[in-house]
Amino acid sequence: MESIFSAISKHRHSYILMGPYFLLFILFTVVPVMISLLISFTYFNMLEFPVWVGWQNYIRLVTDDEVFIIALKNTILFAAVTGPLSYIACFFFAWLINELRPKVRAVMTLIFYAPSISGNIYFIWQTIFSGDRYGYVNGILMKLGLVLEPIQWLKDPQYILPIIMLVQLWLSLGTGFLAFIAGLQTIDRTLLEAGAVDGVKNRWQELWYITLPSMRPQLMFGAVIQITTSFAVADVAMNMAGFPSVNYAAETIVTHLIDFGTIRFEMGYASAIATVLFVIMVASNLIVQKLLRKVGE
Repeated sequence: MESIFSAISKHRHSYILMGPYFLLFILFTVVPVMISLLISFTYFNMLEFPVWVGWQNYIRLVTDDEVFIIALKNTILFAAVTGPLSYIACFFFAWLINELRPKVRAVMTLIFYAPSISGNIYFIWQTIFSGDRYGYVNGILMKLGLVLEPIQWLKDPQYILPIIMLVQLWLSLGTGFLAFIAGLQTIDRTLLEAGAVDGVKNRWQELWYITLPSMRPQLMFGAVIQITTSFAVADVAMNMAGFPSVNYAAETIVTHLIDFGTIRFEMGYASAIATVLFVIMVASNLIVQKLLRKVGE
């Protein structure tokens, strides 16, 4: 214990500078998570005092909530597809853009990043996949004679989830993309020269043995961002397929959480859903971080 206190005393200025962040982090992240975990073991309708029900909410999730099972399957499938693809796309485009001249790089970065910060851009995709003959996809298919009548893209369960995945991938070049751009900018060029002397023969070897290990913090940060985004999808599903979607084809854990938390006001049950999602996200992040530690080995 004395060594801990001595270390704190030695670096007290650093702890003082970090104090405001830790205070805000504890107040607005740690405390709400702990409260949500506690509420998940209660029945709480926002009007009456919470009533302790133990594991009842979690048992209900697994045994009596068919929509949650659908939402869980959709979320896992969505994350398994869009998470890795968006992560790879973010790094690939960042790597390509980093090779451009500074002014061109700045313009291309803005072009790629713009969709993630735009307002309500879903109407573009709603127009593309409109269910009448004026939708772009239907219009092209009918003009080519591939279909005889318009397809209800956003009303047919077999098309809804793939379309939402496509839109999410289009929107995925956000914070992770900028982190990769920043990481590539900080790589010491002397390492590349030393690698060429030590036997690095091509760009792929340079990427694996020098570039990726040099930007491991950015890779970790990008992984956290992309995993969180892929598991927490809700806005895309709600705007494209409606809420609720046809046969719950676009239902995700977060939309299910929104249903019980903001519409039905079953806060205990909603907190249980949030806790399950939190555990899934943490487990996924731990697995990905363990894989990323092997980069460059």
